[in-house]
Amino acid sequence: MRISVSSDMDEPVARLLVEELRRRGHEVLAHGALDPGADTQWAVCSERAAREVADGKADQAVVCCWTGTGASIAANKVPGVRAALCTDAYSADGARRWNDANVLALSLRLTSGPLLAEILDAWFAGEPSADAEDRGNVAHVERLDAGRAAP
Repeated sequence: MRISVSSDMDEPVARLLVEELRRRGHEVLAHGALDPGADTQWAVCSERAAREVADGKADQAVVCCWTGTGASIAANKVPGVRAALCTDAYSADGARRWNDANVLALSLRLTSGPLLAEILDAWFAGEPSADAEDRGNVAHVERLDAGRAAP
């Protein structure tokens, strides 16, 4: 799987994320502090990683900043992206299952190495739900992206 990854800071957990994704057999497209000479502003590098998902250049993305909040906000401004800030494995599983999230947002401050592995395990094991209500919610979000959601 091709995974676009961004981080606004060169933190150990960001480097570990790239190593772990590669160890799991994924191709990594790096942005921000993970790409020497690139723009490291969280809004810019998160948007670039998310846009690769929306444009079909990446299957999924992982965006990181100190809290994960800014990275998730920026990623979610890209139509077609459903970014989820996950601080544990349960949230990552739920984001994939109920929200069909295609971008994982992580906090550089809160995510330890062992927690990162648990979150990634849950994220990649998670499958989007086939439940009609869950699919309906995802479809509504897609209409919001297209500016067509009913008030």
